[in-house]
Amino acid sequence: MARARFPLADYIDDRASLPHHLSASGMRGELRSLRRALRNAPPASEEELVGLVAEAHRVEPDRIFLTHGASEGDALVLLHLGRALRRRLGRRPRVSIPRPEYPPIRDLAVFAGMTVTETVDGADLAARSDPNNPTGRATPRAGTETGPPITVVDETFREFSAARSGAALGLPGRWTIGTLTKAYGADDVRFGFVLAPPEDAEGFGRTAGLLTDQVGASSRAEAAAVLRARDPILREARGIFRSNLRTLRRRVPGVPALDAPIWFDRPGGKLSGRRLARAAEQAGVLVIPGEFFGDPTGVRVCLTRRSFPRDLDAYLAVRARALAGATGRKAAR
Repeated sequence: MARARFPLADYIDDRASLPHHLSASGMRGELRSLRRALRNAPPASEEELVGLVAEAHRVEPDRIFLTHGASEGDALVLLHLGRALRRRLGRRPRVSIPRPEYPPIRDLAVFAGMTVTETVDGADLAARSDPNNPTGRATPRAGTETGPPITVVDETFREFSAARSGAALGLPGRWTIGTLTKAYGADDVRFGFVLAPPEDAEGFGRTAGLLTDQVGASSRAEAAAVLRARDPILREARGIFRSNLRTLRRRVPGVPALDAPIWFDRPGGKLSGRRLARAAEQAGVLVIPGEFFGDPTGVRVCLTRRSFPRDLDAYLAVRARALAGATGRKAAR
């Protein structure tokens, strides 16, 4: 029997043959510097790999736990906190998760036995992506926020900018999850990490030890090679993103500054995200309906491909026709 997956992943994979692919949120297959870094990657120990993550994030090595990807990291942290908070509070923990948000974060919190709320009032913890997926916008810097004392932050997209990891501040209750699958484009390496807050690193270590296996030797070697080459890889990835963002802002006035190569396009009027995504698909353009992220008013458009200018032209043509059609239907009524 095939393993069940998140509906968003199935939606993308089922339409991967469309010629204009604006749904890929990472740099997979785009980075020449990554291919160079992975040639003849030498073996690396777990200790060496932890040291490279610690250096890149400016944190203590004893706070770092290696995983096979960001989704595993999110799941481990939410399961650990769900169990610990329920025992401490004597009830289901309440987690604040805003909309729009990457759907597995919400799904994993529910699976971990939490009650999801969109407000911070009365919440025991908060969970989010930062920069936000699907809007591409970063939240205020850690330390300037108000809200629950525990935050789970998926920083999958952070390294598309030069912003420092919030984990480096060592704030109590701050959990950070990272991976190599977005700015580094290293999806096939299958590597991620959790940066635990200092006060809970020991307890989380017991959870991770029970629920995970060690990262395999080949993934350790390749992940270490990627992290050693992080400067040229990130320079190339950020260059593609910046170039595509300039193109987008020239073509679509009013697009805000983005911290990650994802744009949530809300066309407005009577045109829903689902209707726009369906019209785009019929024209060979793949974008993601906002309903996956809890906001049906728009679609997610990704700026990660070198082909983005051409793909954007195809999308904007569909968008203009769909908006005109929606306006005509409204006038007819």
